Amino acid sequence: MIEYSYAAAGELSVSDVVDLYSAVGWTAYTDDPQRLLQALSGSSTVAVAREDGRLIGLARVISDGHTICYLQDILVHPGFQRSGIGGALVSAALRPYPAVRQKVLLTDDESGQKAFYEALGFTQSTAFPAGPMNAFVRFD
Repeated sequence: MIEYSYAAAGELSVSDVVDLYSAVGWTAYTDDPQRLLQALSGSSTVAVAREDGRLIGLARVISDGHTICYLQDILVHPGFQRSGIGGALVSAALRPYPAVRQKVLLTDDESGQKAFYEALGFTQSTAFPAGPMNAFVRFD
């Protein structure tokens, strides 16, 4: 049975977090596990999914709590993908922010991801109903 909860970074073991991020191939995060835990600690909300105590999914939000939320790091272990866990994690991660109007995420340009986020009510910035928007990003 899948259990969903919120977690503080201190409640997550380094090995569980590294195992999950490694399972989805996010090695840019796993190269520095302490930095990854610091990122989780700096998050406003961390929603997790566990099966029999094993961390199988995670979504986190960075937010001011009033005007904007950044949905970040939505991961589901490959063995559990396409079973509704990702959608449940996104819903849980955003639940504390019902009055926040602007919810933003950046993701890879992959058709499966586009379909997933559109099914959750997100719109690609170039297709925004009020007119096209620009998204800018800088990676240092």
